[in-house]
Amino acid sequence: MRLHTGLASLGLLLPLASAQSNSTGPGPDENGLYWIYGKGITAAFITYGASVSRLLIHDKYGVERDLVAGFDNATAYTLDPAHPHLGGVPGRYANRIQNSTFEIDGQTYHVDPNENPTPEAPDGADTLHGGHDGWDYRNFTVVSHTHDSITFSIVDPDGKEGFPGEVVSYITYTLGDMTWHLKMTALATTKTTPIMLSSHVYWNLDGFSNNETNTVLNHTFYLPHSGQRVGVDNILIPTGDILANKQGSVNDFWSAPKQIGADLGKPEAEGNCGFNCTGYDTCWLINRGQDGPYDWRAEGDFVARLHSEWSGIQLEIYTDQEAFQMYSCNGQNASMPLKTTQGLHNNTEFPRTIPQYGCLVMEVEDWIDAINHPEWQREKKQIFNPGGDPYVLQASYVFSVNDTTTS
Repeated sequence: MRLHTGLASLGLLLPLASAQSNSTGPGPDENGLYWIYGKGITAAFITYGASVSRLLIHDKYGVERDLVAGFDNATAYTLDPAHPHLGGVPGRYANRIQNSTFEIDGQTYHVDPNENPTPEAPDGADTLHGGHDGWDYRNFTVVSHTHDSITFSIVDPDGKEGFPGEVVSYITYTLGDMTWHLKMTALATTKTTPIMLSSHVYWNLDGFSNNETNTVLNHTFYLPHSGQRVGVDNILIPTGDILANKQGSVNDFWSAPKQIGADLGKPEAEGNCGFNCTGYDTCWLINRGQDGPYDWRAEGDFVARLHSEWSGIQLEIYTDQEAFQMYSCNGQNASMPLKTTQGLHNNTEFPRTIPQYGCLVMEVEDWIDAINHPEWQREKKQIFNPGGDPYVLQASYVFSVNDTTTS
Protein backbone atom coordinates (compact mmCIF):
# COMPACT_ATOMS: atom_id res chain seq x y z
CA MET A 1 0.00 0.00 0.00
CA ARG A 2 1.38 3.38 -0.97
CA LEU A 3 -0.57 5.58 1.47
CA HIS A 4 1.80 7.84 3.37
CA THR A 5 0.91 7.09 7.01
CA GLY A 6 3.64 9.44 8.14
CA LEU A 7 1.53 12.32 6.85
CA ALA A 8 -0.43 12.26 10.08
CA SER A 9 2.69 13.15 12.02
CA LEU A 10 3.04 16.52 10.27
CA GLY A 11 2.97 19.33 12.83
CA LEU A 12 -0.49 20.85 12.91
CA LEU A 13 0.82 24.38 12.69
CA LEU A 14 4.40 25.02 11.62
CA PRO A 15 6.30 27.99 13.07
CA LEU A 16 6.94 30.37 10.20
CA ALA A 17 10.67 30.84 10.81
CA SER A 18 11.53 27.17 11.06
CA ALA A 19 9.32 26.37 8.09
CA GLN A 20 11.20 28.85 5.96
CA SER A 21 14.49 27.34 7.04
CA ASN A 22 13.26 23.98 5.73
CA SER A 23 12.62 25.37 2.23
CA THR A 24 15.13 23.59 0.03
CA GLY A 25 13.22 23.78 -3.26
CA PRO A 26 14.35 25.98 -6.12
CA GLY A 27 11.41 28.35 -5.82
CA PRO A 28 8.99 29.14 -8.62
CA ASP A 29 9.86 28.67 -12.28
CA GLU A 30 9.42 31.32 -14.97
CA ASN A 31 5.63 30.69 -14.96
CA GLY A 32 5.28 31.05 -11.19
CA LEU A 33 4.96 27.29 -10.61
CA TYR A 34 6.44 25.43 -7.65
CA TRP A 35 7.30 21.85 -8.68
CA ILE A 36 7.46 18.73 -6.50
CA TYR A 37 8.26 15.14 -7.48
CA GLY A 38 7.28 11.62 -6.48
CA LYS A 39 7.63 8.16 -7.97
CA GLY A 40 5.68 8.14 -11.25
CA ILE A 41 4.01 11.47 -10.47
CA THR A 42 4.94 15.15 -10.79
CA ALA A 43 2.93 18.20 -9.73
CA ALA A 44 3.17 21.98 -9.72
CA PHE A 45 1.45 24.51 -7.46
CA ILE A 46 0.93 28.25 -7.28
CA THR A 47 0.50 30.61 -4.34
CA TYR A 48 -2.86 31.88 -5.64
CA GLY A 49 -5.37 29.82 -3.69
CA ALA A 50 -2.65 27.26 -2.82
CA SER A 51 -3.77 25.75 -6.12
CA VAL A 52 -2.53 22.68 -7.97
CA SER A 53 -1.70 23.77 -11.52
CA ARG A 54 -0.17 20.60 -13.03
CA LEU A 55 -0.51 16.93 -12.14
CA LEU A 56 1.40 14.66 -14.50
CA ILE A 57 0.94 10.87 -14.86
CA HIS A 58 1.96 8.56 -17.72
CA ASP A 59 -0.97 6.70 -19.27
CA LYS A 60 -1.08 3.07 -20.46
CA TYR A 61 0.71 4.06 -23.68
CA GLY A 62 3.53 5.75 -21.79
CA VAL A 63 2.33 9.23 -22.75
CA GLU A 64 2.54 11.85 -20.01
CA ARG A 65 -0.87 13.39 -19.28
CA ASP A 66 -1.69 16.55 -17.33
CA LEU A 67 -4.88 15.62 -15.50
CA VAL A 68 -5.99 18.96 -14.01
CA ALA A 69 -7.46 22.08 -15.59
CA GLY A 70 -5.72 25.41 -15.16
CA PHE A 71 -3.58 28.01 -16.89
CA ASP A 72 -0.02 27.93 -18.23
CA ASN A 73 1.05 30.91 -16.14
CA ALA A 74 0.26 31.68 -12.50
CA THR A 75 -0.68 35.28 -13.31
CA ALA A 76 -3.56 34.13 -15.51
CA TYR A 77 -5.40 32.69 -12.49
CA THR A 78 -5.74 36.18 -11.00
CA LEU A 79 -7.03 37.66 -14.27
CA ASP A 80 -9.77 35.16 -15.15
CA PRO A 81 -13.09 37.00 -14.52
CA ALA A 82 -15.09 33.76 -14.34
CA HIS A 83 -12.85 32.40 -11.56
CA PRO A 84 -14.03 28.77 -11.50
CA HIS A 85 -11.96 27.95 -8.37
CA LEU A 86 -9.33 26.11 -10.42
CA GLY A 87 -7.42 23.68 -8.23
CA GLY A 88 -7.56 25.88 -5.14
CA VAL A 89 -8.56 25.64 -1.49
CA PRO A 90 -11.99 27.22 -0.95
CA GLY A 91 -12.41 28.75 2.49
CA ARG A 92 -12.93 29.67 5.16
CA TYR A 93 -16.11 27.68 4.51
CA ALA A 94 -16.34 25.57 1.35
CA ASN A 95 -19.54 25.01 -0.63
CA ARG A 96 -22.74 26.96 0.03
CA ILE A 97 -24.17 28.88 3.01
CA GLN A 98 -27.92 29.39 2.93
CA ASN A 99 -28.98 33.05 2.88
CA SER A 100 -25.33 33.94 3.61
CA THR A 101 -26.11 33.71 7.33
CA PHE A 102 -25.45 31.39 10.26
CA GLU A 103 -25.79 31.51 14.02
CA ILE A 104 -23.23 30.71 16.72
CA ASP A 105 -24.07 30.92 20.43
CA GLY A 106 -27.19 32.96 19.72
CA GLN A 107 -25.44 35.53 17.52
CA THR A 108 -26.32 35.77 13.84
CA TYR A 109 -23.51 36.41 11.36
CA HIS A 110 -23.97 37.74 7.83
CA VAL A 111 -21.26 36.77 5.35
CA ASP A 112 -20.57 37.99 1.82
CA PRO A 113 -23.22 36.76 -0.67
CA ASN A 114 -21.84 35.92 -4.10
CA GLU A 115 -24.14 33.44 -5.87
CA ASN A 116 -27.67 33.38 -7.31
CA PRO A 117 -28.52 37.10 -7.33
CA THR A 118 -32.20 38.03 -7.22
CA PRO A 119 -34.08 41.37 -7.22
CA GLU A 120 -34.47 40.98 -3.47
CA ALA A 121 -30.81 39.96 -3.00
CA PRO A 122 -28.87 41.63 -5.84
CA ASP A 123 -25.49 40.48 -4.52
CA GLY A 124 -26.64 36.89 -4.17
CA ALA A 125 -29.03 34.61 -2.32
CA ASP A 126 -26.23 32.55 -0.79
CA THR A 127 -22.48 32.37 -0.27
CA LEU A 128 -20.33 29.97 -2.30
CA HIS A 129 -16.79 28.97 -1.25
CA GLY A 130 -16.33 31.79 1.25
CA GLY A 131 -17.49 34.85 -0.69
CA HIS A 132 -16.10 37.18 -3.34
CA ASP A 133 -12.68 37.12 -1.69
CA GLY A 134 -12.61 33.57 -0.36
CA TRP A 135 -9.32 31.81 0.23
CA ASP A 136 -8.89 30.65 -3.34
CA TYR A 137 -8.90 34.31 -4.47
CA ARG A 138 -5.91 35.11 -2.25
CA ASN A 139 -2.19 34.52 -2.34
CA PHE A 140 -0.86 32.10 0.23
CA THR A 141 2.69 32.16 1.59
CA VAL A 142 5.11 29.33 0.81
CA VAL A 143 6.64 28.33 4.15
CA SER A 144 8.32 25.09 3.08
CA HIS A 145 9.31 23.66 -0.31
CA THR A 146 11.31 20.47 -0.75
CA HIS A 147 11.80 17.95 -3.54
CA ASP A 148 8.57 16.08 -2.75
CA SER A 149 6.51 18.47 -0.60
CA ILE A 150 5.26 22.04 -0.31
CA THR A 151 3.45 23.85 2.51
CA PHE A 152 1.42 27.03 2.14
CA SER A 153 0.03 29.26 4.90
CA ILE A 154 -2.67 31.90 5.17
CA VAL A 155 -3.88 34.19 7.96
CA ASP A 156 -7.57 35.01 7.55
CA PRO A 157 -8.39 38.18 9.54
CA ASP A 158 -11.30 38.67 11.90
CA GLY A 159 -14.34 39.92 9.96
CA LYS A 160 -13.01 39.04 6.49
CA GLU A 161 -16.03 38.26 4.27
CA GLY A 162 -18.10 38.55 7.47
CA PHE A 163 -16.64 35.54 9.30
CA PRO A 164 -15.89 35.97 13.00
CA GLY A 165 -12.37 35.72 14.38
CA GLU A 166 -8.91 35.18 12.95
CA VAL A 167 -8.01 31.80 11.44
CA VAL A 168 -4.48 30.58 10.75
CA SER A 169 -4.17 27.71 8.27
CA TYR A 170 -1.47 25.51 6.73
CA ILE A 171 -1.91 23.46 3.53
CA THR A 172 0.65 20.72 2.84
CA TYR A 173 0.94 18.75 -0.40
CA THR A 174 3.29 15.76 -0.62
CA LEU A 175 4.00 13.32 -3.47
CA GLY A 176 4.82 9.64 -2.88
CA ASP A 177 4.63 6.50 -5.00
CA MET A 178 2.01 7.44 -7.64
CA THR A 179 0.21 9.23 -4.81
CA TRP A 180 -0.70 12.82 -3.96
CA HIS A 181 -1.21 13.42 -0.24
CA LEU A 182 -2.78 16.53 1.19
CA LYS A 183 -3.26 17.80 4.71
CA MET A 184 -5.13 20.94 5.65
CA THR A 185 -5.08 22.32 9.18
CA ALA A 186 -6.69 25.49 10.53
CA LEU A 187 -6.86 27.07 13.96
CA ALA A 188 -9.36 29.59 15.32
CA THR A 189 -7.25 32.06 17.31
CA THR A 190 -9.61 34.77 18.60
CA LYS A 191 -13.32 33.84 18.25
CA THR A 192 -15.54 30.83 17.72
CA THR A 193 -15.96 30.38 13.98
CA PRO A 194 -17.00 27.87 11.30
CA ILE A 195 -14.24 26.23 9.24
CA MET A 196 -14.65 23.76 6.39
CA LEU A 197 -12.09 23.42 3.62
CA SER A 198 -11.69 21.26 0.52
CA SER A 199 -9.67 20.87 -2.68
CA HIS A 200 -11.42 22.12 -5.81
CA VAL A 201 -9.62 20.40 -8.72
CA TYR A 202 -11.08 19.97 -12.21
CA TRP A 203 -10.08 16.45 -13.32
CA ASN A 204 -9.92 14.71 -16.68
CA LEU A 205 -8.07 11.39 -16.55
CA ASP A 206 -7.43 11.57 -20.31
CA GLY A 207 -5.49 14.80 -19.88
CA PHE A 208 -8.19 16.45 -22.02
CA SER A 209 -6.60 14.60 -24.96
CA ASN A 210 -9.03 11.79 -25.80
CA ASN A 211 -9.41 11.61 -29.60
CA GLU A 212 -12.78 9.86 -29.28
CA THR A 213 -14.59 12.25 -26.92
CA ASN A 214 -13.80 15.51 -25.16
CA THR A 215 -16.06 14.81 -22.16
CA VAL A 216 -15.65 12.67 -19.05
CA LEU A 217 -19.04 11.01 -19.45
CA ASN A 218 -17.22 7.75 -20.27
CA HIS A 219 -15.16 7.88 -17.05
CA THR A 220 -16.28 5.16 -14.62
CA PHE A 221 -17.13 6.41 -11.11
CA TYR A 222 -17.63 4.46 -7.88
CA LEU A 223 -18.69 5.59 -4.38
CA PRO A 224 -18.82 2.36 -2.36
CA HIS A 225 -19.83 4.00 0.95
CA SER A 226 -22.36 6.52 -0.35
CA GLY A 227 -25.91 5.21 -0.25
CA GLN A 228 -27.20 8.61 0.88
CA ARG A 229 -26.91 12.22 -0.23
CA VAL A 230 -27.79 15.69 1.03
CA GLY A 231 -31.12 16.89 -0.34
CA VAL A 232 -31.01 20.34 -1.96
CA ASP A 233 -33.38 22.86 -3.51
CA ASN A 234 -33.21 24.17 -7.07
CA ILE A 235 -30.24 26.47 -6.28
CA LEU A 236 -28.39 23.62 -4.53
CA ILE A 237 -29.00 24.81 -0.96
CA PRO A 238 -29.45 21.92 1.50
CA THR A 239 -33.03 21.47 2.68
CA GLY A 240 -32.13 19.44 5.76
CA ASP A 241 -33.29 16.19 4.20
CA ILE A 242 -30.96 13.20 3.86
CA LEU A 243 -32.02 11.23 0.78
CA ALA A 244 -31.56 7.59 -0.18
CA ASN A 245 -29.73 6.79 -3.40
CA LYS A 246 -31.88 3.83 -4.31
CA GLN A 247 -30.21 1.05 -6.24
CA GLY A 248 -30.37 1.73 -9.96
CA SER A 249 -31.21 5.43 -9.53
CA VAL A 250 -29.34 8.32 -11.15
CA ASN A 251 -27.43 9.05 -7.93
CA ASP A 252 -26.55 5.42 -7.22
CA PHE A 253 -22.82 5.02 -7.55
CA TRP A 254 -22.54 2.79 -4.47
CA SER A 255 -24.07 -0.49 -5.66
CA ALA A 256 -21.68 -0.81 -8.62
CA PRO A 257 -19.33 1.37 -10.66
CA LYS A 258 -20.91 3.10 -13.65
CA GLN A 259 -19.98 5.69 -16.23
CA ILE A 260 -20.70 9.32 -15.37
CA GLY A 261 -23.02 9.66 -18.35
CA ALA A 262 -24.79 6.31 -17.98
CA ASP A 263 -28.03 7.69 -16.53
CA LEU A 264 -28.11 11.29 -17.76
CA GLY A 265 -30.75 10.39 -20.33
CA LYS A 266 -33.22 9.38 -17.62
CA PRO A 267 -35.99 11.85 -16.68
CA GLU A 268 -34.72 11.67 -13.08
CA ALA A 269 -31.49 13.36 -14.19
CA GLU A 270 -33.31 16.55 -15.24
CA GLY A 271 -32.90 19.06 -12.42
CA ASN A 272 -30.54 16.74 -10.56
CA CYS A 273 -27.94 19.52 -10.38
CA GLY A 274 -30.34 22.42 -9.86
CA PHE A 275 -32.88 24.35 -11.92
CA ASN A 276 -32.80 23.42 -15.61
CA CYS A 277 -29.62 21.38 -15.08
CA THR A 278 -28.89 17.80 -16.08
CA GLY A 279 -25.85 16.27 -14.45
CA TYR A 280 -24.28 16.16 -11.01
CA ASP A 281 -23.46 18.77 -8.38
CA THR A 282 -24.20 16.45 -5.53
CA CYS A 283 -23.01 15.93 -1.97
CA TRP A 284 -22.90 12.23 -1.10
CA LEU A 285 -22.45 11.12 2.51
CA ILE A 286 -19.66 8.68 3.35
CA ASN A 287 -21.09 5.92 5.56
CA ARG A 288 -18.31 3.54 6.60
CA GLY A 289 -18.59 3.37 10.40
CA GLN A 290 -21.37 0.78 10.48
CA ASP A 291 -18.80 -2.01 10.86
CA GLY A 292 -17.00 -0.32 13.74
CA PRO A 293 -13.78 1.70 13.90
CA TYR A 294 -11.94 2.14 10.61
CA ASP A 295 -8.61 3.42 9.34
CA TRP A 296 -9.22 5.83 6.47
CA ARG A 297 -5.82 4.90 5.03
CA ALA A 298 -6.59 1.16 4.84
CA GLU A 299 -5.78 -0.25 1.41
CA GLY A 300 -8.89 -0.81 -0.69
CA ASP A 301 -11.12 1.30 1.58
CA PHE A 302 -11.27 4.29 -0.77
CA VAL A 303 -14.27 6.62 -0.67
CA ALA A 304 -14.25 7.26 -4.43
CA ARG A 305 -12.70 5.75 -7.54
CA LEU A 306 -12.51 7.22 -11.02
CA HIS A 307 -11.19 5.35 -14.06
CA SER A 308 -10.70 6.05 -17.75
CA GLU A 309 -10.57 3.03 -20.02
CA TRP A 310 -9.12 5.23 -22.79
CA SER A 311 -6.00 6.31 -20.87
CA GLY A 312 -5.96 3.44 -18.39
CA ILE A 313 -5.46 5.93 -15.56
CA GLN A 314 -7.31 5.18 -12.35
CA LEU A 315 -7.65 7.37 -9.26
CA GLU A 316 -8.67 6.14 -5.81
CA ILE A 317 -9.41 8.78 -3.16
CA TYR A 318 -8.87 8.09 0.54
CA THR A 319 -9.89 10.63 3.18
CA ASP A 320 -10.83 11.20 6.81
CA GLN A 321 -13.79 13.35 5.71
CA GLU A 322 -17.44 12.24 5.79
CA ALA A 323 -18.90 13.80 2.64
CA PHE A 324 -17.97 13.90 -1.03
CA GLN A 325 -19.16 16.44 -3.59
CA MET A 326 -18.95 15.61 -7.29
CA TYR A 327 -19.61 18.22 -9.99
CA SER A 328 -19.77 17.04 -13.60
CA CYS A 329 -18.83 20.42 -15.13
CA ASN A 330 -22.41 21.06 -16.22
CA GLY A 331 -21.69 24.78 -16.46
CA GLN A 332 -18.61 24.57 -18.67
CA ASN A 333 -19.31 26.07 -22.10
CA ALA A 334 -16.04 25.81 -24.08
CA SER A 335 -14.84 29.24 -22.89
CA MET A 336 -12.13 27.75 -20.66
CA PRO A 337 -8.90 27.12 -22.63
CA LEU A 338 -6.70 24.08 -22.23
CA LYS A 339 -3.06 24.37 -21.21
CA THR A 340 -0.28 23.75 -23.70
CA THR A 341 0.32 20.45 -21.89
CA GLN A 342 -3.17 19.25 -22.82
CA GLY A 343 -5.54 18.62 -25.69
CA LEU A 344 -5.29 17.80 -29.35
CA HIS A 345 -3.68 20.09 -31.89
CA ASN A 346 -5.07 20.79 -35.38
CA ASN A 347 -8.27 18.87 -34.62
CA THR A 348 -11.37 20.86 -35.56
CA GLU A 349 -13.70 18.27 -34.01
CA PHE A 350 -12.24 18.86 -30.55
CA PRO A 351 -11.31 22.54 -30.02
CA ARG A 352 -8.73 23.36 -27.36
CA THR A 353 -11.31 24.30 -24.75
CA ILE A 354 -13.28 22.52 -22.02
CA PRO A 355 -16.88 21.78 -23.07
CA GLN A 356 -19.87 20.92 -20.93
CA TYR A 357 -19.13 17.66 -19.07
CA GLY A 358 -15.47 17.99 -20.09
CA CYS A 359 -14.18 17.64 -16.53
CA LEU A 360 -15.08 16.47 -13.04
CA VAL A 361 -14.65 18.19 -9.67
CA MET A 362 -14.36 15.88 -6.66
CA GLU A 363 -14.36 17.56 -3.24
CA VAL A 364 -13.64 15.79 0.04
CA GLU A 365 -15.29 17.74 2.86
CA ASP A 366 -17.82 17.54 5.66
CA TRP A 367 -21.61 17.78 5.31
CA ILE A 368 -22.35 20.94 3.34
CA ASP A 369 -24.05 23.90 5.07
CA ALA A 370 -24.24 21.91 8.30
CA ILE A 371 -23.74 25.20 10.17
CA ASN A 372 -27.39 25.91 9.25
CA HIS A 373 -28.61 22.43 10.19
CA PRO A 374 -27.92 21.81 13.88
CA GLU A 375 -30.17 18.74 13.69
CA TRP A 376 -27.32 17.01 11.82
CA GLN A 377 -25.10 17.44 14.92
CA ARG A 378 -21.93 18.35 13.00
CA GLU A 379 -20.80 21.13 15.36
CA LYS A 380 -17.60 19.38 16.44
CA LYS A 381 -16.65 18.92 12.79
CA GLN A 382 -17.34 22.51 11.70
CA ILE A 383 -17.33 24.95 14.64
CA PHE A 384 -13.96 25.74 16.27
CA ASN A 385 -12.93 27.69 19.34
CA PRO A 386 -9.75 29.50 20.38
CA GLY A 387 -7.70 27.10 22.48
CA GLY A 388 -9.68 24.14 21.17
CA ASP A 389 -8.85 21.42 18.69
CA PRO A 390 -7.78 22.48 15.21
CA TYR A 391 -9.65 21.76 12.01
CA VAL A 392 -7.96 18.91 10.10
CA LEU A 393 -8.60 17.46 6.65
CA GLN A 394 -6.48 14.65 5.24
CA ALA A 395 -6.69 12.86 1.90
CA SER A 396 -4.58 10.69 -0.39
CA TYR A 397 -5.09 10.44 -4.14
CA VAL A 398 -3.69 7.09 -5.28
CA PHE A 399 -3.08 6.61 -9.01
CA SER A 400 -2.57 3.44 -11.01
CA VAL A 401 -2.60 2.49 -14.67
CA ASN A 402 -4.35 -0.45 -16.29
CA ASP A 403 -5.84 -1.14 -19.70
CA THR A 404 -8.97 -2.98 -18.63
CA THR A 405 -12.43 -1.77 -17.69
CA THR A 406 -12.76 -1.20 -13.95
CA SER A 407 -15.65 -3.03 -12.33
